[in-house]
Amino acid sequence: MLQIRDLIWGLLFIGCAAAIQVQITPTQGEISVGESKFFLCEVVGDVKDIDWYDPRGEKILPNSPDISVSRSDEATLTLTIYHADVDSAGIYKCVAKNGDKEAQATVQVKIFQKITFRNAPTPQEFNEGDDADIVCDVVSSPPAAIIWKYKGATIQVSKDVRFKILSNGHLLIRGIKKTDEGMYNCEARVTARGEIDFRMMKVIVNVLPTIRARQSEVNATADVGSSALLACDADGFPEPTVTWAHNNVVLETGDKYSLNGDGSELEIRDVKKVDEGDYTCIAKNKAGEKSEEVSLNVFVQPKITFLINQTASEFEEQVTLTCEASGDPTPAISWSFGQRVFTEGEQASWTQPHKYESLDKNVVVRSHARVSSLTLKNVQFTYAGQYLCTASNSIGQDNRHMYLEVRYAPKILGSVTVYTWEGNPANISCEVDAHPGAEVVWFRDGLQLPNANTTNMKVYNTPTISYLEITPDSQNDFGSYNCTATNVMGAESKEFILIQAEVPSSPEIQQVEPFSSTAVVEFEEPVSMGGVPIIKYRVEWRSLGQEWSGREYDAEDDMTRITIVDLKPETTYEVKMSAINGKGEGESSTASTFKTQPVRYSFTISSSIPPTIAATAMTRKGEPSAPKLEAKAQGGNSLKVTWIKQDDGGSPIKHYLVRYKATHVSDWKPEIRLPHGSEYVLLSSLDWNTEYEVRVVAENQQGKSKPGTLSFRTAVEPTTIPDAVDGGSGLGTGAIVGILIVVFFLLLVGVDVTCYFLNKCGLLMCIAVNFCGKAGPGAKSKDIEEGKAAFTKDESKEPIVEVRTEEENTPNQEGGGPTEPNETTPLTEPEPAAADTAPLVVKLPPSAAVNSVTESFSTAHSSPASESTTLTTSASSPTKATPAQSSPKNTSPKTNPQPEVGPLVDLSDTPKVAPSSNPTPPVSEPPSANADGPQGRGDSVKAPDSSQSQDSQVDGPAKDAPNAPCTDSTSPPAQHDGKTVKDDNTKGETEVKNATAEVKTVPNEAPQTNGNESKA
Repeated sequence: MLQIRDLIWGLLFIGCAAAIQVQITPTQGEISVGESKFFLCEVVGDVKDIDWYDPRGEKILPNSPDISVSRSDEATLTLTIYHADVDSAGIYKCVAKNGDKEAQATVQVKIFQKITFRNAPTPQEFNEGDDADIVCDVVSSPPAAIIWKYKGATIQVSKDVRFKILSNGHLLIRGIKKTDEGMYNCEARVTARGEIDFRMMKVIVNVLPTIRARQSEVNATADVGSSALLACDADGFPEPTVTWAHNNVVLETGDKYSLNGDGSELEIRDVKKVDEGDYTCIAKNKAGEKSEEVSLNVFVQPKITFLINQTASEFEEQVTLTCEASGDPTPAISWSFGQRVFTEGEQASWTQPHKYESLDKNVVVRSHARVSSLTLKNVQFTYAGQYLCTASNSIGQDNRHMYLEVRYAPKILGSVTVYTWEGNPANISCEVDAHPGAEVVWFRDGLQLPNANTTNMKVYNTPTISYLEITPDSQNDFGSYNCTATNVMGAESKEFILIQAEVPSSPEIQQVEPFSSTAVVEFEEPVSMGGVPIIKYRVEWRSLGQEWSGREYDAEDDMTRITIVDLKPETTYEVKMSAINGKGEGESSTASTFKTQPVRYSFTISSSIPPTIAATAMTRKGEPSAPKLEAKAQGGNSLKVTWIKQDDGGSPIKHYLVRYKATHVSDWKPEIRLPHGSEYVLLSSLDWNTEYEVRVVAENQQGKSKPGTLSFRTAVEPTTIPDAVDGGSGLGTGAIVGILIVVFFLLLVGVDVTCYFLNKCGLLMCIAVNFCGKAGPGAKSKDIEEGKAAFTKDESKEPIVEVRTEEENTPNQEGGGPTEPNETTPLTEPEPAAADTAPLVVKLPPSAAVNSVTESFSTAHSSPASESTTLTTSASSPTKATPAQSSPKNTSPKTNPQPEVGPLVDLSDTPKVAPSSNPTPPVSEPPSANADGPQGRGDSVKAPDSSQSQDSQVDGPAKDAPNAPCTDSTSPPAQHDGKTVKDDNTKGETEVKNATAEVKTVPNEAPQTNGNESKA
């Protein structure tokens, strides 16, 4: 029974074991490094255990960190590989067991490395000149090939030895430059997989700073509150930072130092002597640092450190004053007292300050190092006062005063005589010089003043002067008064005298300078002033036999001239003077006689007045005389111009006109108008060091005076910096204008010569025709050719001229009135309205002659097959006549019994057209026309414009004929077809109105008439 059971179980086990199957999904695996992947182990059949084993044969436990297994159901076990690396590669085995039976399956896991940039930083920075190793670390399996690119182009290592690709894929640039800066492309390729990847890296090339000091040495002055500025300029890449150091201590912004934004400027405030030394300017960036030294030299202004006041008594043997000073450089010390200056080794006498004497005299100066002493011998009271000690060096100077006190007895100063008069208060001044101060007492006749008996006296005291005010009541108050001053050093007395004042004596008139309405009186001051100053002068004047007129003038210092006004011209006057002081008016001087001058006249003769009455066309002008000018500088570039009024011309001055300018320019400044009472003008803002001219004109009702002139030069500007002298010279305006005129003239000559040779016209053409009898080069042959073209020889017929008229509106005619003749107006009179549309045929007999015929031929440009010439006529007389107006109503013919036949048109070989009796009404000649000479008779008449006149044309196959000036001829007038021609033997031009005439000429045998060749 036991064996059967075992057998059954064995059969069951074998059957079950044979049924177990293991399958792994996926069957193979490739994992990139860092990636994760899982595999399913699926078991078919009944199993108890399913396990995964790693390539080392170790069982993989659940929940492992990198490789773990998990069972989702009874028949499935999952293997998960997290973040695979190269160690994860190998054969993994899945084993399923059921008792002693098992089944297994394996899967091979391959780990490969994708292109990975482990280290490719950006940006990468290098110093200029260094060997740059541009890092690009790439890992892959298999290893990738590295290619470097710069600016889109592959770097060819073989072409530039500075570049090299290292075995680790890095790019090496030897001696990198700033120009190598930019974006580099590190490209990795794995050919087996066709994989490619790249990284862009920025390469920055840093440049070592360069530094330069703006000033290698800076000077500053200490102890004056000033600042010193040290500056250096640094360049580099990236922008360097600048710092300053002094005595190896980096300086920072604070109370003492100040740095600007980029640190390039260091300001040292309140410079002291201890700030002297070297300062280091340091520029630093990623490429490194550079430094530069700047020296600060600190100078110290002199400063007096010891000077004290001293006291001495008069007549002491000597007193010594001491002065000490500091400074760098060492200052020199000098002494002065008032205007007297004492230096070392020089002695001065107090009686003769300008004279330096030997060492044993009154003043001795000695100096040693920074100490100086001034010794005064035989002390006098005049030694007292302020002494100035001056210490100076190249930086500046320092001054300090000390006071020398000299004790001495009183000394009374001042004038001893005082003038006044009864009832007028007067002050007697007792000026006392004493140290210490003195007490002053006034006495008279041994009695101290004031007292009970002297009510008209008062005493006023100041520290140095005592005043005794006296108001004299009678003669007894005049006399002697005593002033006594007393101090601890002694006493002194002085007598003062009060004297009765008198009126002044009379002034003495020296001369009188008369004008027409004023007079200037010159005088000398009175010999006696009467003891008190003169306050006024009285001047009186009168014409002979009249009452005295007078005026008082305030007295001024050095007054010697007085001007009296409102006098009559050509009148004899007497003048006298007196002086007035506080006491009263003195006697008058002896009268002086003078006669005023007459009023000046000027005569103007107008050119438009006939000479017979020119003498009556006079304008009376009493202009004033020119003022006398004086100038006085007002400091700098200002000037005060004063003037002295002269003769006013018998009429009050209305105003003064002032003009001024610099002498080197032509334009005057704007005129300044000043009222009549003005005596000066202030000119300001003038140019420095410039010569000026000033003119002042006085104007009254009659006119203006001649200008009073004055020239002066302003001062040189103190701070003027001379301008650089410009070299070379330029053309003036006149020279430039002259050159332009010459060029224009030459241009006109060139145009005229061109017209002469090409178009047979112009000034040269006119000269050749009228004076030389020539028509210009080639004109003769052209005339012949054109004559042949216009006329053909036919001896059987006479020349016939057919005239056709055609109605045409003329723009410049209004209301049917006559048109003003001009250079373009045809010289033919318009026909009546009835004949405007009728064709007109005029036959020209050989014997007939016109007064003047001018033919001008011009090619018609409108038709190449038919060419025409224009015919214009004019009548003139060889003698000058008054211009006359033409009248169509005048039908009376006038003949000349002996007409003068002028030259006709020369047509060379062609039959000549006989002078015709073609009616030509006379027209007025413009006044400017020259009618009495060959030139006047030969003046050309231009072909009329279609807008102003009618054209006369002669048809024919002729070529262009050159224009020629007109030639004149005369003939008696004739009538044809009811048309009347009037000939007054005067030069004129006919005017054609509202019609054009087409003239056809048929040549016939006719005698040839010689004449001048005429071209328009």
